[in-house]
Amino acid sequence: MSVMAIPTELEHLDDAEVYQQLQAAKKAMAQDLLVDPVTLARGLDPHYRLRAHLRVIGQALVGLERGDYDRLMVFTPAQVGKSTTVAEWFPFWWLCLHGMDRVAVTSYSDDLAMRRGKAIRRYIGEFGDEYDLALLAGSSAAQDYDTTAGGGVRSVSIGSGLTGFDVNLLVVDDPHKDRADAESARLREHVHDWWSSAALKRLQPDRNAVVAIQTRWHPDDFCGRRLEEEGRLDEGGRWKVVHLPAIANPAKFGPDPLGRAEGDPLPHPKIPTRDRAKLLAWWADVKATSSVRDWHSMAQGDPQPAEGALVSRDLLRLIRDATTAVEPQKIAVSVDPSGGGRDTAGVIGGFLGDDKRVWVTHDRSAAMSSAEWSTAACLLAHETNASVIYVEWNFGRDMCVLAIQTSWETLQREGVIPEGVLMPAILPVRAKQGKLLRAEPVAQLMVQDRVRLRGAFVDLENEWATWQPTDPDSPGRIDSSCVLVYGLIPEANKGAIVHKPLPTAPQPGTGPVPQPGGAAAAYGRRIGR
Repeated sequence: MSVMAIPTELEHLDDAEVYQQLQAAKKAMAQDLLVDPVTLARGLDPHYRLRAHLRVIGQALVGLERGDYDRLMVFTPAQVGKSTTVAEWFPFWWLCLHGMDRVAVTSYSDDLAMRRGKAIRRYIGEFGDEYDLALLAGSSAAQDYDTTAGGGVRSVSIGSGLTGFDVNLLVVDDPHKDRADAESARLREHVHDWWSSAALKRLQPDRNAVVAIQTRWHPDDFCGRRLEEEGRLDEGGRWKVVHLPAIANPAKFGPDPLGRAEGDPLPHPKIPTRDRAKLLAWWADVKATSSVRDWHSMAQGDPQPAEGALVSRDLLRLIRDATTAVEPQKIAVSVDPSGGGRDTAGVIGGFLGDDKRVWVTHDRSAAMSSAEWSTAACLLAHETNASVIYVEWNFGRDMCVLAIQTSWETLQREGVIPEGVLMPAILPVRAKQGKLLRAEPVAQLMVQDRVRLRGAFVDLENEWATWQPTDPDSPGRIDSSCVLVYGLIPEANKGAIVHKPLPTAPQPGTGPVPQPGGAAAAYGRRIGR
């Protein structure tokens, strides 16, 4: 606490009385900070930068302490203040309120857990006097220490160290070290077994609460299994979930805790909240420098399976080609409108090259209304000088044509598209009705090096690499890219492929021969063919 100036009205009192009144005022100020862990952190640490998402997390932690729920999960990207708030300030705040409680902080390693324990111990040493909180004499170990009120803190790795330690508050901080650990079935089971056999058995009946923070590496990681077994609070289950992705996506994740609209960035402690352009640029750079799976796991809190039903990530990487010179023979935009249980409309641009390949050049897909996706399609067609807009024709074909025509006329009337520019032809593509039958021929063309990506397309690639035939809906980007390929290579839509295409080069005589030096050929060389 900072030194307080002596008010004028106290100057007539003797030193002892002044001291007592100043101490009382100091105590009252300290109590005001206990409204939530974030307020406490901001009041005591001048380096703690408060942001809107930390307020949301702080309120969720208050609900946990108040007993509104006894299980809480918090998902955010790294380096936005989550761990400092939840695994350090929150345990200290809890002990300020419940000095007799026992707090356990666990993580994948003793080192990380010990770092959290040292921070909590430092807060007790620096600020505990204001809250009648002090370390017990002789209790100074970083991993295990007691307070004079009867409480204590133990900081240990998952799988060890909780035997004989009663727990009122359990903090689970990064239970999986990295992707390799989370994708190991054996190591995942080790974490799940620890939860069942050790962690739950140490929680006390009078007061017990659990908060978990982690990178969502795998659908069956610690939080994934807990949600599968016990469910979300807002769906009638047990776990309160605060999910704050780097880029808001209410269409996929539901209402955003910050009330952000689709595409809005998450605040960052080191970027002014009002600097939206800088925030968007920061997260765009994180996305551009991350693999597809890492972006979804680490930034969006949305773990993806290792492979999907049709296309491997290795193959998708191999068909990226931003350098090969190729002459467009027919430029097109494809549209798969939103609907059928999803909000994302697919809007994909590309062309048929003189090498007989389809090249994907643009992905403007997003959660959009009919007016928005038709406008996006028209703008992309004008930008790329497309001669045709292909429309998925199985559902709502008349509405699609009308929406595109209306948007083109509106854009010309507003001067966005010059009056003399003719609207591209709007042509139907009647894709196969079954989701798998629709996607399989296009996946096979990728295997045969008949489809390439003009660079990296994070969201499109992720949908292709993770979509399963058992999923209730095929994503808009997949459907729209299929429409593009079927429009530019009509024969691809005629035959049915009954076998799941493998991410390997085709055997001689089994299909179109890849171009020399193409992606499929490179893949064949890589595996020794």
